[in-house]
Amino acid sequence: MKLEVLYEDNHLFVVNKPPGVLVQGDKTGDIPLVELAKDYIKYKYNKPGAVFLGVVHRLDRPTSGAIVFARTSKALERLNLQFKDRITKKIYWAITKTSPIPTSKTLVHWTVRNQKQNKSYAYKKETPGSKKAVLKYSVKKKLNNYSLLEIELETGRHHQIRSQLSVIGCPIKGDLKYGASRSNPNRIIHLHARSLEILHPVTKESVKCIAPLPKDAVWDACFFD
Repeated sequence: MKLEVLYEDNHLFVVNKPPGVLVQGDKTGDIPLVELAKDYIKYKYNKPGAVFLGVVHRLDRPTSGAIVFARTSKALERLNLQFKDRITKKIYWAITKTSPIPTSKTLVHWTVRNQKQNKSYAYKKETPGSKKAVLKYSVKKKLNNYSLLEIELETGRHHQIRSQLSVIGCPIKGDLKYGASRSNPNRIIHLHARSLEILHPVTKESVKCIAPLPKDAVWDACFFD
């Protein structure tokens, strides 16, 4: 698999994750993105021995988009703090069958993760074991059968966008786990991490990466109808 690199230097490595690819390894044994990225760095820079690449955050397997890895332990530590302190800015695009009303709003829920089901449930009120989840959405475009939403995450909970959109009756296209009527080919979903903005862990300058959309007829229809 050829990686689509969005940014790289001695401290950061940002790629556009294809849908259906794991970020880190799991029981399936499929080759994860982090190992593909290590192989890329090892080959390109002729690195002897093991390549260090720290996982800062994750994207769900069926989603696509911008994801950053740390190339040094110092960068990993500083990026972890940025994500923890919500300094980063993450914009997602999602395609839903139902268009939300109103067309823009801040959603506030309390989410509970079910480990056995690998699923999160969003509630209007705080419940035992729940975590506050906040996002802002706006309808970017309406198609004949779908709507394109732009989403800004204020928190980073497990399956946050998927669970919050589902609970307001707007599941993401292809997301059977969260209420879509049918799946997409290859079990991917139409959720894309469109842009990621961070502070460089060394220079402190803003680094913004925009991830091109996957090749897909529905994504294309949003811009080339």
